[in-house]
Amino acid sequence: MRRPELVKKEVSGIAEYVPGKSIEEIASKYGLDPASIIKLGSNENVLGPSPKAIEAVIAHASGINIYPSADASELVEAISVYTGFPVENICAAGPGMDGLLDNLMRLLISAGDEVILPIPTFSYYEIAARANGAVPVYVSSGQDFAFDIEGIMNAESERTKIIFLCSPNNPTGRLVSEADLRRILEHTGGLVFVDEAYVEFSDCNLAHLINEYDNIIVGRTFSKAFGLAGMRLGYGLMPAWIRSEYMKIATPFNISVPAIVAGIAALSDTLYLQESIRCAREGRDFLIKQIPFRVYDSQANFVLVDVAPLRSRDVSEVLLKKGIIVRDCRSFRDAGETLIRVTVGTPEQNEKVVVAFKEVSVA
Repeated sequence: MRRPELVKKEVSGIAEYVPGKSIEEIASKYGLDPASIIKLGSNENVLGPSPKAIEAVIAHASGINIYPSADASELVEAISVYTGFPVENICAAGPGMDGLLDNLMRLLISAGDEVILPIPTFSYYEIAARANGAVPVYVSSGQDFAFDIEGIMNAESERTKIIFLCSPNNPTGRLVSEADLRRILEHTGGLVFVDEAYVEFSDCNLAHLINEYDNIIVGRTFSKAFGLAGMRLGYGLMPAWIRSEYMKIATPFNISVPAIVAGIAALSDTLYLQESIRCAREGRDFLIKQIPFRVYDSQANFVLVDVAPLRSRDVSEVLLKKGIIVRDCRSFRDAGETLIRVTVGTPEQNEKVVVAFKEVSVA
């Protein structure tokens, strides 16, 4: 028997999060050999994790009967070395950056507060905010998906609590400039959450602004450049006053022992990180030049393809039948019916993607 009246009213209208398709799902649906499928729909690191991270997980596997440190302090120390920020400005989080977002919404949002969402963007901002009673205010992107800075500032009201900026943005790959971010920080009476999940692939890093402004939080993840998506590990960079309040409500022991040791090891393997970044950047340039549709410039480990006059649903279906998993962007608010997001793969995978798109374009 269903009892929907027991669920808080803020949740009833939330659309369920749409994840990328799995290899197992596509293999079953189309009768394909799982080994033949390439998964380029979730922006994972196609090179996998650092061997040092794998070794660290194996070495500490026998200790998983013991609780991890309550605040993952040893991982925070490693993040401090990597980022150059003191531990007073860092919060480790799980599961992934989503855990950071959930805790921040629990800390900051009261019923009726407004959050500003430049769209299209990562859908979990809206889910986490609305689940805590926030009212989303949408600001559509400008030409070529550039952030509409004037529109964002004009959308503010006395109830604005958080402005979400994903840079590089998912799914567009676009950046917010430092100058524009400064304008927003100085204009708003609320907080600005800057999602830098893809920052390692980018030419722009905005985290240094936490040294100048008291109303900015920067989210990061180990899921992309570090290849630890399965560990669900993230962290936040923020002014010390926010961290102090955040730690009051952060779930204790929310990062597992395997995730902590994998994160520390991954941070130490700078050569592997550099190779992951090189592979993504070179592959990104290849896809932008070779895919025979309009491909938007990107600062992430993916590209956004506009297959107009075809429809993204139809093109995605053709690619899935060929064993190539991409992301149909129709589930992103305001993304339209013709956009497909493609994760940068290995050189061999990228070649297959280009061939498949060429076959679609002449069909």
